[in-house]
Amino acid sequence: MKKVASTKPYKKKKKKKLNFFKKNKNKFTFEEVFVITICSILLGAFSVISILTIIFKGKNFIKIGRELDKFASAYEVILDNYYGEIDKKKLVDSAIEGMVNSVGDVYTSYSDSETSENFNTMVNGEYEGIGCLILKVDEGITVYHVYEDSPADKAGLKEKDIIIKADNKDTKNMSLEDLSTYIRENKSKEVTLKVLRNGAEKELTIKKSTVQIPSVTSELIEKNNKKIGYIGISLFSSVTDKQFHKQLEKLEHDEIDSLIIDVRGNSGGYLTTVVNISSYLLPKGKTIYQVELNGKKTKYKDETKEHREYPIAILIDNGSASASEILASVIKESYKGYVVGVNSYGKGTVQQVSKLKDGSTIKYTIENWLTPKGNWINKVGVTPTNEVELNETYYKEPIKENDNQLEEAIKLLSKK
Repeated sequence: MKKVASTKPYKKKKKKKLNFFKKNKNKFTFEEVFVITICSILLGAFSVISILTIIFKGKNFIKIGRELDKFASAYEVILDNYYGEIDKKKLVDSAIEGMVNSVGDVYTSYSDSETSENFNTMVNGEYEGIGCLILKVDEGITVYHVYEDSPADKAGLKEKDIIIKADNKDTKNMSLEDLSTYIRENKSKEVTLKVLRNGAEKELTIKKSTVQIPSVTSELIEKNNKKIGYIGISLFSSVTDKQFHKQLEKLEHDEIDSLIIDVRGNSGGYLTTVVNISSYLLPKGKTIYQVELNGKKTKYKDETKEHREYPIAILIDNGSASASEILASVIKESYKGYVVGVNSYGKGTVQQVSKLKDGSTIKYTIENWLTPKGNWINKVGVTPTNEVELNETYYKEPIKENDNQLEEAIKLLSKK
């Protein structure tokens, strides 16, 4: 018999529908109902929040747009109708400066890109270059200081050298800024300077590298058979804490009995830097400073194991501000040391800096800082434990022998 195909009609099998919630026909367990309900609520809430966010952001964008429209209109009116030439950049810079000044806070300010770059170089404490300071005198651009261990120092550049050429470029008609910019921004990894030294020409090839700007000096003072360390801090840059620590260890290697820290004329700098310096000195757990924002106070304490136990005196004057006042308060209230001089400047606020697209910056106040004991020194300053007015003779001849504030600190520490 021949096999033939079946004549039965083909029935397509139905695929089973997957249902993660149904177990029986139309019944849900309590747990499943609960899960579905919670998911629905969360999804609904998320949708509402998203919609409200879009609406409110949209309203803010519209509001900002309307406010800036007034500025844009004024900008166009001046450009279109003023009869003389207009510096557009200056116009915008002045507008931003005016807006920032209208806040009414002396520490909230605007700086253009060039000013910001110079300020950033100073507070960052390092830059790409050769490591020397120059000034312009009748004889030409003259070196008046060479940083120790800098590329310039290693290449043999000396103070009083007159720079007459930089890579065969005559410096006669160059400004200080022109020469500095050329050395710093020239893509070559080295610069060849022709200098005039004691009437003779000399050529020096100097390799450029990252140069640290010294902000810390130190020396050893001996009095009444006591070894007193002296550290001067000119600015709290981003590298000052490392420089301070290095100089402190150098002095301690000479077995100092006490320490003088001089922050006279120091207008401040980075908060993190002064916190680090304070941490080198204080025992763990001691308060460094407090901040106050919207009536709420927060304490910041030393969290390191490193500390010192010898007597410390800090020198201050009315030019000591901000970070200098934090360190003076630390020495006075948490370390129980001496504060010698006159009342400090009295800046009790903290600022933050935001960089704009063109490199300009806006600095604005974000909070108040308080001393370890919770005192706000704004417009008051840190009061010395030993008040000493600087001798008039020091202004006429600023030498150590005429520095009666320093002498008072030495006197206090050499008694111990």
